Amino acid sequence: MGYRIAVAGATGNVGREMLSILAERGFPADEVVALASRRSLGTEVSYGDATLKTKDLAQFDFAGFDMALFAIGSDATKEYAPKAAKAGCVVIDNSSLYRMDPDVPLIVPEVNPDAIHGYAKKNIIANPNCSTAQMVVALKPLHERARIKRVVVSTYQSVSGSGKEGMDELWNQTKAIYNPVDEVPPTKYPKQIAFNVIPHIDVFMEDGSTKEEWKMVAETKKIVDKAIKVHATCVRVPVFVGHGEAVNVEFEDFLDEDEARDILRESPGLMVVDKREDGGYVTPVECVGDYATFISRIRQDPTIDNGLSFWCVSDNLRKGAALNAVQIAELLGREVLKKG
Repeated sequence: MGYRIAVAGATGNVGREMLSILAERGFPADEVVALASRRSLGTEVSYGDATLKTKDLAQFDFAGFDMALFAIGSDATKEYAPKAAKAGCVVIDNSSLYRMDPDVPLIVPEVNPDAIHGYAKKNIIANPNCSTAQMVVALKPLHERARIKRVVVSTYQSVSGSGKEGMDELWNQTKAIYNPVDEVPPTKYPKQIAFNVIPHIDVFMEDGSTKEEWKMVAETKKIVDKAIKVHATCVRVPVFVGHGEAVNVEFEDFLDEDEARDILRESPGLMVVDKREDGGYVTPVECVGDYATFISRIRQDPTIDNGLSFWCVSDNLRKGAALNAVQIAELLGREVLKKG
């Protein structure tokens, strides 16, 4: 007997990816229901070879459903996740709402799978921020070998991380540059995104960091080790899909770059492509549609003791969101519910 699954936010970028990945990976589902807001009621979405018509999230009864994958933002999640959880349906939430709740596990299956057993406190599991997810997959095996003291990361985050509006703005502004008759002022972003980079993601905080940067700090501590110090600079770049990250790590113990390369190559969820030649690395456009997080440019940092740097890219709609949520569902089914 398989699972009954609901996908909330099924018409959005992440929701559509969730449905696609559930089908691709052959998730053992007897029933999959696509949910959306009332204004999207009846919209058709793909689930493998099947086509599903969306149902109204506001009127949906979660009783009898095993899991619900949420991709609807924090405000809607705050209203509907507790209802689903109370009905006995385990919510796997992609928003930031529950990530730092001590009673809700924040999970990247390759990194902290044992945390899955904490779901029962609220019947909710949190999916981490897209930029955090791909980084911690690489950090965990290195941390186990040499103990990480400090991480400094600069991100190169694609516009799909801010939804369809961000993708549309990049597309329309790019066209307008080649057709000066049209002018597309920024609305989604504070400045022009086409042919530009913006060192500002989410709101500013009192210490001068942005909330996106704070998320990377707090979530890395919760997922990997609270003792790790993290400093992040998060930048939006004119790329449609795929996040890049330049990561610098300081360890307690020395870790040779060749050993680090071998460790990463053998770790789950990672693919090492690291040749010291033209094109011997992976860029965001090449990772789109892939499950893996790609690691390149692994090298010693001679400016600090026990330092190492690397380049990390991943499809943010997949590992950064939908794939990780489906992997959590697989882990929950395999380790806890055990129906499929």
